[in-house]
Amino acid sequence: MGNSCRQIGIVLPLGGIMRDLGTLLIMSGFAGAGLTLWLGLAWAPSVSIDAFEAPISQKIFYWHVPSAWAAMIAFTLLFIGSLAWFIKRKEWGWNLHVASSEASLAFGLMAVWSGCIWGAAEWGVPWDWTDIRLNTFALLTLLAIFLVLGRKSQPDGIETRDTFATFGIYGFVLVPITYLATRFWQIRHPGPVVATSEGSLNSDMGMVLALGAISFTMLVIGHTICGIRLTKMESRLIEIQDIMDKEGI
Repeated sequence: MGNSCRQIGIVLPLGGIMRDLGTLLIMSGFAGAGLTLWLGLAWAPSVSIDAFEAPISQKIFYWHVPSAWAAMIAFTLLFIGSLAWFIKRKEWGWNLHVASSEASLAFGLMAVWSGCIWGAAEWGVPWDWTDIRLNTFALLTLLAIFLVLGRKSQPDGIETRDTFATFGIYGFVLVPITYLATRFWQIRHPGPVVATSEGSLNSDMGMVLALGAISFTMLVIGHTICGIRLTKMESRLIEIQDIMDKEGI
């Protein structure tokens, strides 16, 4: 009894700390993302008019790149959570799977729609079906849609969790493919702009992009922490409801 009380006394403060940390990261991330958008639109220099068909549309780059970066972090967390559940049956692994799949969907869609806006302005079409990196990233986002909607439509259980965890594990192979595609398969989508052999960004552009990357990293981590907490609460409510149903309350 004494050990249980001590464990509860430890868990409750930790839960409060994680809740506060998640909220703080989300609020800080939103503030940083808003500042990034404003600086990108109003302060950061534009690209050369000779390099792009629609130079002004390049400004969405300060939102598009950080959101894609955050999506990759979320997909990596999804892989870790899926692996932890499938191999070790860790409850925290399943909670991480659920939270990171929702984060993957949110930031994946953000990267896709911002890329479509740029593509429509620069290429005249929102999507290029011949570009490998576009299509692999789109498949990752579709995977996140499947995991989120599929989980909500199925009763919770070992088989359901194993099925979705398997998709989370094998779907991760698209992450390195997408990363490598930015280096080796350049068709229409611009190549890497940071720390390349062809040079790097203007310092002002780099500063705004770094702010965006940091802000979106805080957002995705905060989103995941809060998502884990909500998943735990959801599981607890289901347990309470089951008990009440059995007792006829």
